[in-house]
Parts: sequence; structure tokens; C-alpha cells
Amino acid sequence: MPKLSANRRFSPVLTAASILIFLSGLSAARPASAQNPASSTAVPQAGAQTPAAQKPADAQKPEDDQTPAETLKVSVNVVGLFFNVKDKHGALMPNLTKDDFEVFEDGKPQTVKYFAAESNLPLTLGILIDSSGSQLRVLDMEKDVGGAFLRQILTDKDEAYVIDFNIDAELIQDYTRDVHRLQAALNKVKINTGFSSPVPGAGGPVPTAPGSQKGTVLYDAVYLSAHDMLAKEVGRKAMILLTDGEDEGSQLKIKDAIEAAQKSDAIIYVLLCADRGFYGSFQVGYSGEGEMRKLTEATGGRVINVGNKMDKLKEAFDQIAAELRSQYNLGYTPTNSVQDGSYRKLEVKSKQNYKVQCRAGYYATPREPLPQ
Repeated sequence: MPKLSANRRFSPVLTAASILIFLSGLSAARPASAQNPASSTAVPQAGAQTPAAQKPADAQKPEDDQTPAETLKVSVNVVGLFFNVKDKHGALMPNLTKDDFEVFEDGKPQTVKYFAAESNLPLTLGILIDSSGSQLRVLDMEKDVGGAFLRQILTDKDEAYVIDFNIDAELIQDYTRDVHRLQAALNKVKINTGFSSPVPGAGGPVPTAPGSQKGTVLYDAVYLSAHDMLAKEVGRKAMILLTDGEDEGSQLKIKDAIEAAQKSDAIIYVLLCADRGFYGSFQVGYSGEGEMRKLTEATGGRVINVGNKMDKLKEAFDQIAAELRSQYNLGYTPTNSVQDGSYRKLEVKSKQNYKVQCRAGYYATPREPLPQ
């Protein structure tokens, strides 16, 4: 099983599919403004864990520690969904109501229990940046535009982290609200071609020599980001991958990465940054897009092909920012109440035949018993 190479390692704890309703205040990991404006209760997504499984205290804002919240925990079986709606031209449709949608689980209609346009709920965001040799000519562009995006999208109630992956996956910036730290982490990313020698005392993954392990552990990085980072969080969660989509050397398969992402309720966007000249110079084919579409369509995100063009990358980040600010949030109690860990297919239909961008399913994981 792959592990994150980082200053702080994460134990592989699977998430439960229990839902915690915070009736008298949110967990200390999130400020009170994260509550659902439509009611006095805030309902986290399916897959949330108790506050004890969230970020350690050193990853929180100092003022959070000074304001203990009394929380009444109620175990209910609710599936939560965040999704976007677009017209046939791709324009976002932000002013729809609960009556405009139908929800189906394994083809059976479900009754929506709550619905809201939640553009301002706290966001936990993972930036995964590919630093393998094929990214040599696009990496600097990714750093600059990625940093500008973080400055644009993150508010004082959001948090983000940065993972660098090549022949290994490394957490180079843990959860933070500080965009300067995030930019500094992006700036630290260096291309790892696998041909340099180990540097005594240096941190992070050690490059390998020619003929030994090679490749880009993209699927491992996605799994670790979902399983070790986002699975422990509540609310809106997303990953943005800056990569050419090519995986070589991962211990896990793409189905494992998809399953972990779905269990963590994370939306995945892939910005396909590929230097076509690199592939042409080595006379190798480029085939990353197809697998990345599987990954994004299963989680409610999408692939945006930017090549090596700065303007296209900026536009792609602008599109993601708009989508994250225009999400709908609905929840329902499944008619199939059995929590057997099985996969359930989801479908949200627009009665006006708009396109709904939503995750494809979830895992009905048994709930953890609440403490007495």
C-alpha cells in the first residue's frame, strides 16, 4: 500500500458513511459561517467522520482552539451531493430549485430531504502537481497560474494542501489557509527525471538511477489524497490534478483511485497539461486523457485539456472557480437503508433537460456507533 512521503504521515483509516448533524454549532475545524443558511442545522456529506478524525489541532486556526463548540451528534442515514448544472452551451444555471430535479439511486426515485445553493460553504482543496520528466516545459506555468487560482478561490474559511508526485508522492504543504505558504510549496516543486543522484540529508523522495523504478505514480497520489487527506473532512471537497494523465509505476490501479475518491466524496478536476513536443521528441504516444475522463466523470468533475498554453490554463482555472462557487447541495435518505458497503449508482436529473455534473455513485459503508 503506498504511503505519503511527508513531514506528517497519515494512518490509513477508512471513512464511515455516517452523517453527523451539528445542531448547536459546527466542529471546531470549521467556523460557524459554514452552516446551511436555509436552516439552523448543517448537514455534512455522506462519508463524514466525527470531529476526532479531522485535522489535528496544529492545522487549525488559533482562534478555533479558543472557541469550543458544544455539539449534539445525531446518527442519520443521509446521502449528500454537491453538483453543477449547465445548459446546452455549457453555461452554469445558478437559480434552480428543489422541484427542478429528480434523484435516483440504482434507478429508484428518492425523496429529497434538503436542498440549497451552497456556493459559500467551506472548501477543502487538494492541488496535485505532476513533476515527472514529461512536465519539464509546463511546470513553471502550472506553478504561476496555480498560485493565482489559489489566491482567487480560497477564502478565510477554506483550506488547501499540495501534493507533488513523480516516482513517489509527497505532501509538501499540509492543510493551510495561507496562500503564501501554498505558493511557496508550489515553487519548491522540481522536475524529477529519475536520473539524478541521491543527495545526503535531503528530504522528500529520492530520485532513482536509470534502469530502476521509473514512472509517475499518479493513481497512488490520487488514492493518498482521497484516503489519507480528504476522507477525514466534512463539507465540500475537491482535487485538482495538474498532469499529462500518464501513470507508470503506481502500486494501485485507476479503479482503486476512483473508489477512494468516491468514498471520500471528493470531486476531481484534471487540467491536462501536456507538452506535445516532449512526446514527439521521444517518439512515444500520448494516451492519458481517456483514463482521466474515467476518474473525473465518476466523481462529478471533468477534464480540461490545456496543452502547454498559458491562456488555456488560466481559463481552465477560472472555469473551475466558477463551478465551485455555483454548486447545489441536496440530501436524501435512501430507500435502500442497508449499510452493506455496496456501491450504489446515483443520478440527478434536471426536469428541464439541463446537464447535471455529479458524482456517479457512493459506497453504503456501515455507520460507526455513536459514543454513549
